[in-house]
Amino acid sequence: MMEWFRADFWRTLLDKATAWLLDSGPTILVILVLAFFVSRSLGFAVARFKSFTRERGAQEGESPAECEKRAATLASIVHRTARALLWGVVAMIVLRELGVDVAPLIAGAGVAGLAVGFGAQNLVRDLLNGFFMIVDNQIRSGDVVVINGTAGLVESLNLRRTLLRDVEGVVHIFPNGSITTLSNRTLGWSAAVFDIAVAYEEDTDRVAELMQQVGDSLAADPAYTLKVLAPFELLGVDAFHDTAVVIKARLKTRPGDQWEIGREYRRRLKKAFEANQVEFPMPHRTVSWGAEPLDVRVHSS
Repeated sequence: MMEWFRADFWRTLLDKATAWLLDSGPTILVILVLAFFVSRSLGFAVARFKSFTRERGAQEGESPAECEKRAATLASIVHRTARALLWGVVAMIVLRELGVDVAPLIAGAGVAGLAVGFGAQNLVRDLLNGFFMIVDNQIRSGDVVVINGTAGLVESLNLRRTLLRDVEGVVHIFPNGSITTLSNRTLGWSAAVFDIAVAYEEDTDRVAELMQQVGDSLAADPAYTLKVLAPFELLGVDAFHDTAVVIKARLKTRPGDQWEIGREYRRRLKKAFEANQVEFPMPHRTVSWGAEPLDVRVHSS
């Protein structure tokens, strides 16, 4: 402690600091400046990669929205990974310039990586599963998906985990290695499917004609024509239930627009049914009172 108060101690320390600054300081400064410019260049390279991914998707017939989602997801992951590798290498070079022997650190990192590989098999599985999900274009940020039975919007996606927000705003976080079932509702194209139930007394051909007319008018409406990808498909009588006949139809839409199109179609179809006096199904019960049967219709509230 007493040597701190000696002038020669501080003079020696200053000489060493000056020698270090003149020797290693400029090299470290140059390394950091170069790393900064390389980091900035990565941003331009990733932007070019994103543009290339969009162009390739367009050549393969994907819609602009689909191309943008895929490009944004891949570009984000590539950028984060490249930056992590860059600054890891820079840190090693700077440590070597500071006089730190990095060989034991690299060897230790290899041993630690091996230990982590054995002890964190779930993490490795998450990374591998995430890698293949992204490369195979199974899921992108902005998709509406069902993961392990939970539906929601993909808000964030990386190699390790997928973040899903459902319609109630609840956030669900899935490690990629735990994803056993994945259903993408907005990949390529979507469809609004209609199971329309009518009473047995109705003429199914007449009902089908009304459904077709409503579907055609919706597809021709300028407010919705860009969201509809194909003509209305009337699939026909699909099922017989206890109190109703079910007629199935489908309307092919842009990804994510099937819910809006479905709600609008049902609104218009109800008005068309009311205007043409098409009866919706209601439960029926026959009550015998003496010799005369009574037909009672039960209305559910």
